[in-house]
Amino acid sequence: MTDERYLKRTIVKETVPSRYLPEQNRSLRIFLPPGYNEVLSYPVVYCQDGEDFFNFGRIATTATKLILDEGLEPFIIVGVDVDKKHRTSEYAPDGDRHAGYLRFFAEELIPFVEERYAVRSDPDHRLLAGDSLGGSVSLHLALEYPQLFTRVMSLSGAYFGVSQHIISQAGDLSWLNIFMIVGLQEDAYETTDRGVFDFVALNRNAKALLEHNGATVFYEEKDGKHQWGFWQKELDRALSYFIDIE
Repeated sequence: MTDERYLKRTIVKETVPSRYLPEQNRSLRIFLPPGYNEVLSYPVVYCQDGEDFFNFGRIATTATKLILDEGLEPFIIVGVDVDKKHRTSEYAPDGDRHAGYLRFFAEELIPFVEERYAVRSDPDHRLLAGDSLGGSVSLHLALEYPQLFTRVMSLSGAYFGVSQHIISQAGDLSWLNIFMIVGLQEDAYETTDRGVFDFVALNRNAKALLEHNGATVFYEEKDGKHQWGFWQKELDRALSYFIDIE
C-alpha cells in the first residue's frame, strides 16, 4: 500500500512562450518538493518527455520518497512535454526541428523557470534527464551549452551514428558527468522510424567515446527492456547519484 505522504505533493502546470518552436509555446509540469519555500533555492531536474516521466516513470512519487525517507536535499523537477509526432525531429541531431528545440531549451525555458521558481542557476545543480532519444538530446544540450549543463541522466540513450560522431568531435569533456544505464534485453529493439538497433552496443560505443574525451561516466548494463517498466525502477538510484543528502 502506498504511503499517503508520497501522494501529497504539488505539481504546477505552465506554458512557456517560444520564438524557436513552430507552435510558439511548450507545456511544462513542475514538481515542487515537500516544504517548498521561495526564499530558499533548490537543485532542479529537467526531464525530456515530461508527461512520460510523471505518468509512467512516477518521478514525483520517487522524488518525494527520496526526500522524505532517504534524506535527499529537496529538489524541483521540470517535465518538458513533447508532441510525439515531432519527437524525433526535435530530439535527434539530424532532425529538422532539433536546432530550434535546443535554442528553446537553453534560451527560453531555463530563464522562464528561473524567473518563476527558486531553482539554482549553477550548472552543478541542474540535471538533464531523458530516456532513449530523450537521453541523447539531453547529452546534445550539454555539449551545445556546457556553460549551462554539466550533468546528464541517460536511460537507454539512443546514440545513433550521428550522435556518436558529435561525441567523438566534442573535444575535452572533463566537465561532464553522465549516468548511463541500458537493458540487456535491448539488443534488438525496433524503433518507430529508424529500424532495429542494438541499444547495448550503441551505449557501449557512446560510453567509450565519452570516456576517451575525459567525461565522468557511471555506466551499467542490467536486465531490462526498452520501456518504462525498466527505467522507473532506476530513477531512485539515478537521482541519488546527482542529488546530495542533506
